Amino acid sequence: MHLRLGLVALFAFSLQFLMAQHSMPKDFCINAQESELFQAANDLREAYGKPRLQHSSSLTYVAQLHVDDLMNNHPDTSICNLSSWSDKGNWSPCCYNSYIPNPECMWGKPKELTSYPYRGYEMVVYFDDKISLDSLMKLWSDSKEMLDMLLTRGAYEQKKWICMGLAMNDHYASIWFGQRRDRASEPKLCETVDTTAVVQVAERKETDAQLPIYYVIFGSFDNIKDAREALKRIKKNGYDDAGILTKNNHFRIYLLQFSSLKEAMFAKQGLPYTYNEAWILKD
Repeated sequence: MHLRLGLVALFAFSLQFLMAQHSMPKDFCINAQESELFQAANDLREAYGKPRLQHSSSLTYVAQLHVDDLMNNHPDTSICNLSSWSDKGNWSPCCYNSYIPNPECMWGKPKELTSYPYRGYEMVVYFDDKISLDSLMKLWSDSKEMLDMLLTRGAYEQKKWICMGLAMNDHYASIWFGQRRDRASEPKLCETVDTTAVVQVAERKETDAQLPIYYVIFGSFDNIKDAREALKRIKKNGYDDAGILTKNNHFRIYLLQFSSLKEAMFAKQGLPYTYNEAWILKD
């Protein structure tokens, strides 16, 4: 898997952005996968003892614009990295690189494009293969640089995230952080709903009184046939309680399930090397 990573610290705002649009479309919404990704990112923070963050509509909107620009217009070249923006949209274009940085163009994007008046901080990634929530969670968990930014450690230890917004498409994913609360209401789900997933969630809530379950996830599959074959192999390896979770067109294999995050983390640490890519999903 080929991966390029751009981590951008956003600190200031330039006068060239005074003609910003400062508003989001009235029909702005997020899909179920982006909603699940936000929850998973917060779950990962919680696993490390960090508080959960506000879901920022403003930062999510900026993230959506950026992944769409990267996907359709490809401002990221051998010279310009993933933090770059093209000249094909209602924003200030820029080529961002470590040799000839143009920070003013990048640093003010949330203020340029939305009513969020504060600094923003972006982490953006590219995959050759199609991105899935599982592949992103694995990357965030294993990359020290990215985990440090998510958890405000290392180079980011002086920061205190209050809100975040995320967006993804087939090959790009962008997550933005802010140190001030977003006054805009949290983003709404688009009207297209996976009714199967809704029914499953409703049934689980009714039976267990909304108590959370922490699953140790082995991996995900695009179809139920492959998931069932993988489940058979895992059960032969001694994981008799393994099963399949179906939600938002994902078929995830879980090895174990627990009622507390601490137990799930302890179990994950004790897994053999064969399952080193396992991660924890809260449901």
